[in-house]
Amino acid sequence: MNFIGNLIWIIFGGLFSAIGWWIAGVFWCITIVGIPVGIQCFKLSSISLNPFGKEIVGDSSAVSFLINIIWIIVSGLELALANAVIGLVFCITIVGIPFGLQFFKIARLALAPFGAKVVKAD
Repeated sequence: MNFIGNLIWIIFGGLFSAIGWWIAGVFWCITIVGIPVGIQCFKLSSISLNPFGKEIVGDSSAVSFLINIIWIIVSGLELALANAVIGLVFCITIVGIPFGLQFFKIARLALAPFGAKVVKAD
């Protein structure tokens, strides 16, 4: 069931969300200091391509907190708002609610991606 959900997800907006993460990753990789942030963006784009069957587990530290604050200012707010708006649009219909919830999961991740890990759901 996760495969079908992820396939439909890519067609109806997941690809655009992943492209947003990739663009953010490319911009962060322009500077040497931003390369670790860009690499994290590329890692987290995988949840934008196939979110069904995955969960986000948070493990924060002081360094993650500081990087998350810089992240929110530079590119996190835009990604979070885009995913939240798309999630609201999907939640208009009953059939779209599971997809809207996945967009909300990604929007929450976009606000604080550092210290977060994507794991398979049990």
